[in-house]
Amino acid sequence: MGFSQALSGLNAAASSLDVQGNNIANSQTVGFKSSSVQFADVYANSKVGLGTRVSNVLQDFSEGNLEATSRNLDLGISGQGFFRFEQAGQVVYSRNGQLTMTSDGYLQNAQGARLMGFGVNAAGGVQGGGQPEVLRVASDEMPASATTQVSATLNLDSREVAGEGLDSVELEDGAGNLAQVSYHYANNFTLYDSLGNPHNTSVYYQKTANNSWDATVAIDGVLASAGPTPLTFDANGQLTTPAALQVTDFDPDTGAAPLNVDMDISSFSQFGNNSTASELTQNGYTSGTLVGIAIENDGTVVRNYSNEQSRAAGQIVMANFRNPEGLNPEGDNVWAATAASGQELVGPPGTGLLGTIESGAIETSNVDMARELVNMIVTQRAYQANSQTIKTQDEVLQTAINLR
Repeated sequence: MGFSQALSGLNAAASSLDVQGNNIANSQTVGFKSSSVQFADVYANSKVGLGTRVSNVLQDFSEGNLEATSRNLDLGISGQGFFRFEQAGQVVYSRNGQLTMTSDGYLQNAQGARLMGFGVNAAGGVQGGGQPEVLRVASDEMPASATTQVSATLNLDSREVAGEGLDSVELEDGAGNLAQVSYHYANNFTLYDSLGNPHNTSVYYQKTANNSWDATVAIDGVLASAGPTPLTFDANGQLTTPAALQVTDFDPDTGAAPLNVDMDISSFSQFGNNSTASELTQNGYTSGTLVGIAIENDGTVVRNYSNEQSRAAGQIVMANFRNPEGLNPEGDNVWAATAASGQELVGPPGTGLLGTIESGAIETSNVDMARELVNMIVTQRAYQANSQTIKTQDEVLQTAINLR
């Protein structure tokens, strides 16, 4: 009698229920990908089939929804690809970006798998295109950097009259003598020496004739040069000479190296408006301690310091496969590459077919609860029908046995 067909149907329905139950159980697992069962009929050189069998359990790698969180170490992938982790010496892949930072600076998930990416080179930039490595965020203090470049945009009021409406300030000349400096306008900013000490810097501007001004630089109340620097403007209000103000070998008297600063003033103008500085930047800073990290959409891990400076700690890499369905699920929200998946294609987020990284978000499971519940009903009916087949076969067999 054909009990084998019904038994195969029962086994197939049981396998389908196992998969559906696993999907439902992981409906709240971050980065989980649902599965479905594929069946095949069974024939053995006969016109009547021998039932069915499970031919494959196929995972659905479609994207789940991105859900915002309040943690900057929660990462979601918008698009294709996987995070690359090292776990127990093996490279594994995951869509789950719930990370924590260890006391020694590694980014890892709850199972201890550590995130991989490109490291930084000797110059502090990301070493792109190299071999991915386990990322580590160093907690070293950022050393101070002396100011060497200043850039300013400033307008000097052309309505000022030479020799009239002047203010004055008393400054040291570097030899302990006092010098009186007159000016129509002054602006202030901060320079840093090689030890990170701030120095209040003032530039005093005095109109000497039409289209001509003198600029005098003082640092901490001490003249930074032997005399003023003449500035010349053309009839259209644009600066013609010089392109920069120079501070050369100024002793900050802090034990730091002498200051050598080039101040770009090529954007200066002279129009009939109030004298004002609209922009001023300088490249020096004091030392700083690590206060936190941020992760950008291109995967760059940025260290933020107390001196308001930032430095890259590396760049997260992503991997993709020609056949993601060939990946082998290892549990703990990770997959391993196989011959069926093909070789990994590694690159920074947002390049090629790789998606971008969303910090402060997680990718929810792609399990469709409504569909799973409907599938459970259908599978239950299939199980009942196959059991009914066994019952009918049993009744037929019993009838045959009872023949006299």
